[in-house]
Amino acid sequence: MIPEVIVRDLASRIGAVSATELTNWQAVSGGSINQAWQFRYRSHGFFVKFNHAARYPGMFEAEADGLKRLQSAGIRVPEVIAFGSSGAFTWLLQRLIVSGRRAVDFEEHFGRLLASLHRHSADGFGHVPDNWIGSLPQRNANCDRWTDFFREQRIDPLLREAISLKLLPPDAAQYAERLFSNLENLFPSEPPALLHGDLWSGNRMTGEDGLPVWIDPAVYYGFREMDLAMTRLFGGFDRRWEDAYREIYPLTPGFEERVELCNLYPLLVHVVLFGGGYADDFLRCLRYYSGVK
Repeated sequence: MIPEVIVRDLASRIGAVSATELTNWQAVSGGSINQAWQFRYRSHGFFVKFNHAARYPGMFEAEADGLKRLQSAGIRVPEVIAFGSSGAFTWLLQRLIVSGRRAVDFEEHFGRLLASLHRHSADGFGHVPDNWIGSLPQRNANCDRWTDFFREQRIDPLLREAISLKLLPPDAAQYAERLFSNLENLFPSEPPALLHGDLWSGNRMTGEDGLPVWIDPAVYYGFREMDLAMTRLFGGFDRRWEDAYREIYPLTPGFEERVELCNLYPLLVHVVLFGGGYADDFLRCLRYYSGVK
């Protein structure tokens, strides 16, 4: 059950006189990191997730920041009511999203929104506070060049961690160095794009009107194909959205050859989190792009 200290603070934040006015509590499944519940106060529905404060410091503050950045760029997200701490816990409070049946143009609408999001740029890559991807810290220190950011903020730190945990063999570092020396030839030059950052199918909901609602971002300014490639990694996307995207923001030639290159990062995240077959997939891609057949 949700700790009483959190319930009391939630009641205060939404203007309830007593915690007993918060009713219809239901546990929400699907998350593997935090506990999540939905409840009602009068005629309004709310969603809250929480965790021990010492486990993932700053996670909910970073998520709230990411949601607000997406919202400012015209993306529909759950409304953030508040985030805070209660005793040994931290929490994030949002308006409850009521799910509906997908509209016939759901994917096309999603593609146009993603293209519009990627038109939002910044002075450099990263360019947002450090945040989290899943349960892993994600570094977003500003870099002038995407290739530097990809190497220093994405691949290298997690690769070293995976090797130290014996999830990857030591020679993976040698393959990575070969890859790093050739990144300028592999990635085209494009401006930084505001990314969702963790764009798998589980992070899209269907709103009551049948249109997309985006959740659980890991935002940063990066190479836009990172978002596009991740939609291919685990499936769950109808490719009609890509046609709508390309109509608004055409892709640089060679995208298909870069999909697995972009997915080195989410694969490496999964290596560190879950190990197993993800390590084989990551090594296969790493060897290919490092020139080792």
